[in-house]
Amino acid sequence: MDSYEIKAKSNDELFREYRKTKSREIRQELTLRYLYIVKSIAYQMREMYSSFMQPEDIINEGVIEIMKGIDRYDPDKDNKFDTFISRRIRGMVIDLMRKNDWMPRNYHKDRKSIEDAITQLTGTLGRAPTDEEAAAYVGMEVKKLQKIRTMSTMVNVLSLDMTYDDNDDPLLQVPTDDVSVQPEKSFMQGETLRMLAKAIGDLAEKERMIISLYYVDNLNMSQIADVMEISQPRVSQLHSQAIRKLKKAMVDAVQ
Repeated sequence: MDSYEIKAKSNDELFREYRKTKSREIRQELTLRYLYIVKSIAYQMREMYSSFMQPEDIINEGVIEIMKGIDRYDPDKDNKFDTFISRRIRGMVIDLMRKNDWMPRNYHKDRKSIEDAITQLTGTLGRAPTDEEAAAYVGMEVKKLQKIRTMSTMVNVLSLDMTYDDNDDPLLQVPTDDVSVQPEKSFMQGETLRMLAKAIGDLAEKERMIISLYYVDNLNMSQIADVMEISQPRVSQLHSQAIRKLKKAMVDAVQ
């Protein structure tokens, strides 16, 4: 299979072909197609590893993780590769943090103490306490408190990521209260949920990528432009285009 044929095939087709041939060219093409996931996670978690690694280091490690993931991925048994590899890359970053002694000892106990302190001080002060006030209340250095709170934020993100079942599509989790802006809020049950999944699946590849990076990974338009290596106006254009398609698909679904 030459390079033109490889580029013309869908991701699913390439995965099935790779299982048969173990072609280095196919693995290289798949790795390039999923590089955006590594970049988006590197953006998301940069505050967690910035004390001991650079984003470029995370991306390099992530590329290796993608290549390993391609070898281990079974499209007949595993959930979508996007979800499969996202979890592996996040786990990789956490392992690097542990190896570099980033995760504080007694993290869970200290986090609970900090949360209780913030609750108590908020009631007493009538406002949220500063980091200095909370640290003094629990007898902890301010830097350690800030480190634990940052770690807590990351753990919450990971917890949300891990709640998806193997058959779930994280793109369905579009946070909004305004159904006039995002149609998904009205269609979160039963058959219409599957219709939405199909509508997202029918989007062009770049549109799906932007929806995922914006609503799932919480990147802004500028960051998405960097990840996808296109201009910010083009990102905005593709985002608006994707939303219009989803709105139309949801309207058609209930008519």
